[in-house]
Amino acid sequence: MLASPASAETALTVGIGTQDTTTNTATVGVVIRQLKLIEKHLPKTGKYADMKITLDWQNFTSGPPVTNGMMAGKLQFGAMGDYPLVVNGYTFKNNPESQSELISVAAYNLYGSGNGIVVNKETDNFSFDDLKGKVVSVPFGSAAHGMVLKALQDKGYPQTFFRLVNQSPEVGSTNLQEKKIDAHADFVPFAELLPFRGFARKVFDGVETNLPTWHGVVVRTDFAKQYPEIVDAYLQAVLDAQAWVKADPKRAAEQIAAWTGTDKEVVYIFLGPGGIMTIDPTIKPQLVDAAKEDVKVLQKLDRVKEFDVSTWVNDKPIRKAFAERGLDYDKQLASTANYEVSGEDSFCKKPITDPRKAGEIWVKGGDIKPYSSAACTLGAINDLKSKGKEINVAYVFDTSRGIKLFAKEAFYAVGGKGEIAPYLLKRDAEAAAEKSGSKVMPYDEAIKAAVTGG
Repeated sequence: MLASPASAETALTVGIGTQDTTTNTATVGVVIRQLKLIEKHLPKTGKYADMKITLDWQNFTSGPPVTNGMMAGKLQFGAMGDYPLVVNGYTFKNNPESQSELISVAAYNLYGSGNGIVVNKETDNFSFDDLKGKVVSVPFGSAAHGMVLKALQDKGYPQTFFRLVNQSPEVGSTNLQEKKIDAHADFVPFAELLPFRGFARKVFDGVETNLPTWHGVVVRTDFAKQYPEIVDAYLQAVLDAQAWVKADPKRAAEQIAAWTGTDKEVVYIFLGPGGIMTIDPTIKPQLVDAAKEDVKVLQKLDRVKEFDVSTWVNDKPIRKAFAERGLDYDKQLASTANYEVSGEDSFCKKPITDPRKAGEIWVKGGDIKPYSSAACTLGAINDLKSKGKEINVAYVFDTSRGIKLFAKEAFYAVGGKGEIAPYLLKRDAEAAAEKSGSKVMPYDEAIKAAVTGG
């Protein structure tokens, strides 16, 4: 809680609400905490010369409890997803003590991938429409909840299309595995984590809503006004954390996995090169516009009234953090480029020229090797296995959507001349196969096709 005026010069406790298991927030939460990055930038002169600053990190599984902590004055900073962020700003709107303001983005996907709906892979459900009349769980108030509500609105379906129940990621995951529910909708990383762990299949990806998804950081305005130097220290730590991940994404995935319990292969699919999420702190107009659309979705459901997103956004602190490092904020603001898969394909013996048609193989106990195409990636898997090497995981990219996928979870349109095109959704693969005269295959068959040339 904020220190009282009498003790403000000697001690200050700063509450920071994070979501460790939400991979999107790693560079604004767990990485900063574990590497003690804020400590490196805390002010030590002027009114801070004799002040003891204590960082009180509080971990949550979703955004709404972070807002509760901020409203109670127990948290000054909060990291959460897009819909919870909007609700946070709206909740603070009429608070007499303080408002909240958005000061940084953590990571984003411009097309909405990250949130998703998964089913137990032993069922015959393969699409959103297959869930009609069934039980679907989602953490209420989360980014994934917003995705589900928008998907229903986009499709013109009533809220009674399926039975939506409130379950945390942990409860929903267990219930899905035990077949107590028909589907579970969730945010990063669960729509990838549960299929990776072998019992789930994704049937709907947030990319189908055509609305960006992202996570960011809010701060109480009363705290930011009184302690702008600490806000700056936090944002400098965010920049440090993002640089740390990109400098060695394999090491970062392994470390974040050790800190959070999320499998390293899942962390990598989000934050590694060409990952589902783009790590970038700049507050892009596309994300602000998406937040305005979130408001409309929530208004249709009578969850919020009027809320001006533009006045809630404050990019001055992050601009200042960039300037202090000699970085060009406007240049990064204008860019939506991610860092991509690159290098030489050691199996097909050619350079990687189109990163979003490439693939990667994480060799067990070894490196992550890049390949120039899905066909070369699957061929390399066979080659590695023939040499007695095991792999942790292989990655490919969705042919039409450009989303990074686990090779084992993709559907493949395989042509007669060895063309292999991976897809996230079965229906996309079927449409492509019908158009090209190719055949849809699951991973195990596509692997064999990579050997036989189709």
